[in-house]
Amino acid sequence: MSDTLVIDAPAKLNLSLRILRKREDGFHEIDSLMVRLPGLCDQLSFTPAEEDAFVCDDPGVPADGSNLVLKALEAYRAASGFGGKFRIHLEKRVPHGAGLGGGSSDAAAALRALDDFNPEPLGVARLMEIAATLGSDIPFFLGPPAARSTGRGEIIEAAEAPPPMTVLLLKPGFGVATPDAYRRWSDSKELPGIDYAPQVFPWGELVNDLERPVFWKHLFLAEVKMWLHARPEVAGALMSGSGSTMFAVLHDPAAAETVTAAAREELDPTLWAWSGMVGG
Repeated sequence: MSDTLVIDAPAKLNLSLRILRKREDGFHEIDSLMVRLPGLCDQLSFTPAEEDAFVCDDPGVPADGSNLVLKALEAYRAASGFGGKFRIHLEKRVPHGAGLGGGSSDAAAALRALDDFNPEPLGVARLMEIAATLGSDIPFFLGPPAARSTGRGEIIEAAEAPPPMTVLLLKPGFGVATPDAYRRWSDSKELPGIDYAPQVFPWGELVNDLERPVFWKHLFLAEVKMWLHARPEVAGALMSGSGSTMFAVLHDPAAAETVTAAAREELDPTLWAWSGMVGG
């Protein structure tokens, strides 16, 4: 029997993201409804080894100390005293720089894996404390699949998930740096002709306060949102997190292929796309 532990690291969507203020510590106070996307996951494999090693099938992912998986490894060891070493293989399916939380989810998966190997596990509550020191989004991936995220993002409370719905994700070839989006938020302006208003559903609202600074810098993302809004198959459209992924809530799951093909023909032939279910 193999000692390798394989663990999925799902993506997330911000169905709502409100920025309340800039805090004295330099972070921003937020209020966000987040849901996991169980059908879109990175996959990490942990195999006990004599020395640590990290490999990834995506050459764009750093393999040095800046990688969140390796940061999680060191933070867990410091908190637990657990000295196990591992060969870690990361298969990337969630694009980075996308506002889908791929790196944060990978770090959370690493913490869960290490706790599984540890003969004296720390438990979820302690893992969430460690996660909060590594990044604001990371605790979400250790908690419930739908949650209200407050504070700088590290305070997680279970939320009622929206009913099952089909979403289509579209991402261009470029990413968006999250710190830059937040830094420009307070001075950002709305682009003429772009609809930033909350989109109201029976379960809540689609709204994202980071669209303002991100759209101002990346006009193409504003164009994608309004293009989606104009499609009859689309019930709502929004940027996830700090982008650059735009997502649409579809009336009919069967429409995903049609909308994707049209987006690639009319907007950008190189768009990355994924569709699946969220909520429920």
